[in-house]
Amino acid sequence: MPTTHEVTNQVPSLTGYDVSADPALLEALRREGAGWAETEVRELGARAGGEQAQEWGRLAERHSPVLHTHDRYGHRIDEVEFHPHWHDLMDVAVRHGLHGAPWRDERPGAHVARAAKVFVWGQVDAGHLCPISMTYAAVPALRAQPELAEAYEPLLTSSSYDFGLRVPTEKRGIIAGMSMTEKQGGSDVRANATRAVPTGEPGLYALTGHKWFTSAPMSDVFLTLAQAPGGLSCFLVPRVLPDGGRNAIRLQRLKDKLGNRSNASSEIEYEGALGRLVGEEGRGVATIIRMVNMTRLDCAISSASGMRLGLVQAVHHATHREAFGARLVDQPLMQNVLADLAVEAEAATLAALRLAGAVDRAARGDAEEEQLRRLGLAVTKYWVCKRAPAHAAEALECLGGNGYVEDSGLPRLYRESPLPSIWEGSGNVAALDVLRAMARQPQAVEAFFAASRRSTCRDGLPPWTSSSPSSRASP
Repeated sequence: MPTTHEVTNQVPSLTGYDVSADPALLEALRREGAGWAETEVRELGARAGGEQAQEWGRLAERHSPVLHTHDRYGHRIDEVEFHPHWHDLMDVAVRHGLHGAPWRDERPGAHVARAAKVFVWGQVDAGHLCPISMTYAAVPALRAQPELAEAYEPLLTSSSYDFGLRVPTEKRGIIAGMSMTEKQGGSDVRANATRAVPTGEPGLYALTGHKWFTSAPMSDVFLTLAQAPGGLSCFLVPRVLPDGGRNAIRLQRLKDKLGNRSNASSEIEYEGALGRLVGEEGRGVATIIRMVNMTRLDCAISSASGMRLGLVQAVHHATHREAFGARLVDQPLMQNVLADLAVEAEAATLAALRLAGAVDRAARGDAEEEQLRRLGLAVTKYWVCKRAPAHAAEALECLGGNGYVEDSGLPRLYRESPLPSIWEGSGNVAALDVLRAMARQPQAVEAFFAASRRSTCRDGLPPWTSSSPSSRASP
């Protein structure tokens, strides 16, 4: 073989490593009261870094979902076909409780444990975490209608992934989606034109309208907004009705997106689709915002997870690649770049886990943490998600031309990075939400700055040492 075909100075594949071997993550896990989950987080982290899981994620992203509106005979079916490894990814996520375990787990720190697992498993594939996140977030919104929560919450928190369009209450476990935005309104959901007409049966409405974005359209149930006689209201809409018939939800097309390509995002029509009222008529935004706030937490976690992945890839490359007479990792300028990437990735990780701790303690009745959660989610979602694309671009640049090639995985990370900043309220919407919270809940501002003060290091020592005034001290 000619010497020109001899391969030298190339970086080995990054597989067979423990994604959870992240000191910032593990320290935050313990500090926020979920040290009891470390063994499972480490097990999931080892699996996430394994060759099999990495290949699942690559193939699920490379082979995007396919929409089938009709079967071979011309019957309307409105089904989406996924790559088989999409279901493998979903199965692992559900079995490990990434979709809903905290709502059934009474141990303190359950939301933190779940956040850490989302962080490590998300580094395999971010797309499938969209329905996982929406299922997690649907529970607090559904609790606005106790009888619906009683029927569906055990299924939304079940550890069984049971794919397929069947009556939701007859399945071993279900997945939830969200359908809010319309083409004329986008983030301005009050501009929604979908109509909800009472059927005569208490709590049951027929919905007619067009939804511009509905992610994970093969979900079993959706929370959606529509204009009822009493104003904009929230509804639970199943894909399959109690009699086994398909609800009148027509999938018009799948979105051809920049990233998040393993996940199906669709444009749909309601043609008299039946839905159950959740909460009060006219209180739709107040009801569904409970879901939106929880998905904002996952936006921050997802961005932090992506930053960690970019950092690991950059360090791995620099450790094995030589240039200008030395390994890249030993070159002073590269050390500066890697240090910057590490500092920002760790800060994002700490912020995401701290907020998961606030969510956990707020769910258990801590009023101060509830105020911190209210403001902190919007602020952190804004900043961490806004920084993710720049971080991904810098990590990609560390690999040079190799990073611009699909095989490296960095283009996939780069395409994914803008999404959390857009989903659940882009930058301006998040900023307006912060202003709204400051005006309506001024105590949230004090809670936010109090947490910030507690997180200030003294003499190089973190605030959760013996000098900490509270076990709730921020990282």
